[in-house]
Amino acid sequence: MYVLITGASRGIGRALALEFARRGYDLLLVARSADQLAELAAEVAARHQRQAKLLALDLTAPDAATTVTAWATAHTTELAGLVNNAGYGLFGRFEELGLAEQQNMLQLNLTLPVALTHALLPVLRRQLRAYILNVASTAAYQAVPSLTLYAASKSFLLSFSRGLRFELKGSPVSVSCLCPGATVTSFADRAGMGAELQKAAAKVSMSAAAVAAAAVAGLLAGEAEIIPGVVNKVGAGLASFVPKGLTEKIAASIYEKYL
Repeated sequence: MYVLITGASRGIGRALALEFARRGYDLLLVARSADQLAELAAEVAARHQRQAKLLALDLTAPDAATTVTAWATAHTTELAGLVNNAGYGLFGRFEELGLAEQQNMLQLNLTLPVALTHALLPVLRRQLRAYILNVASTAAYQAVPSLTLYAASKSFLLSFSRGLRFELKGSPVSVSCLCPGATVTSFADRAGMGAELQKAAAKVSMSAAAVAAAAVAGLLAGEAEIIPGVVNKVGAGLASFVPKGLTEKIAASIYEKYL
């Protein structure tokens, strides 16, 4: 059985690939970097003796979902999992960030996972048991000034996951949403966060491997929302009870001094 993972070349995506392989799944891996994918495939084979088929593709392209779907279905009819992991953030005030770059982020964070899920759901339904994992963030639980559009995109992904999960109740397909907090990846660099902010975040960051282990365990157990780490669970829980204005003020106080 195969699991398809987008954004698989590094960070959480890479760790998820290794975790699924450890559990006996073969892999369909998609990301922009052919070299990094090849290195990952070699590690998957060496460490876990599983197959990894690779597609190097810019997933922000408008036709990316169509390309990935055609490639995946050409390689297997035994697709047991779809992991919508590809995504990134942009740090800064909404009006000061370029519109084109923000729209590019939304293409990856929103449009691609929706399109891939819609296209591959009929394939997943044909399995005895199948899974969809959408990778969001603890930012999904509140507005985050200076990461405004990123947080909004992750809120969308969480809501989409829960709604789809309910629609698929009684089917072979289980939907989960992964909401990690700060993780040791290249996210901060890609988002444009400075060294001081990255240093502060590092104090509470989890490893990508720890996040992936919690993610796959929760997914296979059928959990609706997977929040790795006690601190992250507490923070997400408090966001449900604390007034929105206060959570936004706290988030702004953390980030805006680094703008």
